[in-house]
Amino acid sequence: MRDKVSDETMARAVTIEVPQEFAGMRLDNFLARHFPDLSRSRCQQVIRNGRVKIDGVTVTKPGFILRGKELIEVELPEPEPSTLRSEPIPLSVLYEDDDLLVVDKPRGMVVHPGAGVRSGTLVNALLAMGIPLSDIAGPERLGIVHRLDKGTSGVIVVAKTNFAHLKLAQQFAEHKVDKRYLAVVVGEPEFEHKVVAAPLMKHPEDPEKFAVANRYTFASHIVDAVTEVWVRERFRGFALLEVKPITGRTHQIRVHLQHLGLPVAGDETYNGRAKAFKVARELKRDDLLNALQSLNGQALHAWKLTFVHPRTNEPITVEAPLPDDMRKLLAFLRGSE
Repeated sequence: MRDKVSDETMARAVTIEVPQEFAGMRLDNFLARHFPDLSRSRCQQVIRNGRVKIDGVTVTKPGFILRGKELIEVELPEPEPSTLRSEPIPLSVLYEDDDLLVVDKPRGMVVHPGAGVRSGTLVNALLAMGIPLSDIAGPERLGIVHRLDKGTSGVIVVAKTNFAHLKLAQQFAEHKVDKRYLAVVVGEPEFEHKVVAAPLMKHPEDPEKFAVANRYTFASHIVDAVTEVWVRERFRGFALLEVKPITGRTHQIRVHLQHLGLPVAGDETYNGRAKAFKVARELKRDDLLNALQSLNGQALHAWKLTFVHPRTNEPITVEAPLPDDMRKLLAFLRGSE
């Protein structure tokens, strides 16, 4: 997306450039995807009301098919006031300026409200900081440009202004943000570097999970997913990996690593917890069992994020230190060599 708004007082009137990867998508679906606070039916109403222009021409058909690279001008409705409570939850700030904030999200924290979760989220904590937050994503997602799974810790960038939000969202949509994760996995990789290109779908038996789809799979929603993996350290029965998700699908890293036979240690959803305990018992490592027992969830950490600053166009790299339980686990693994 490309922001054409230079005056923050006009922040609800925005212009976005359609990334080429969205060629063939309906206009209403594109708007609903990029403005999560607006339902598809609400987007259709905005279009029919003549509040959308494509390359300077008003379009009133929600089913208009995009070809990619168009400039869409949208007059967004003013957001409803947030009903969320601010909560003084401590956050580790890694970087901050007038346009954005980068924090180290603790493992176990949900990024924004949803599915019955109304408190304890990153948004609740941000509200308590008393800083401005972008509202383009809606009153439930103030400042939120991208997500991390609840069980994943690490770097997450927050937009203070709508200008910054649109610029950052463009980079994420066009896969120009370099995201690096560290993961302790169960198993001994047979490679040093690997690119996993395996499409994902909802798990056929568990709606809370995802699975790798193959060409024989029939499912209504299959999405492409690509992950790059490097082996950083090897241990008996375990390994430390550096992971770069090229695409940003839900649970992508965890599903792709499980697909490689290397589930993330501590990951109950994708068999990483049970397999880690099994390997530790086979190795007769009581110390390792204790470290795994104290692991507060999955050993997956969003370690480093590199992006272009939305206003200065300078590259910024922010790193988050490993959480204590992952450092402890690695210390035991390194001590076994």
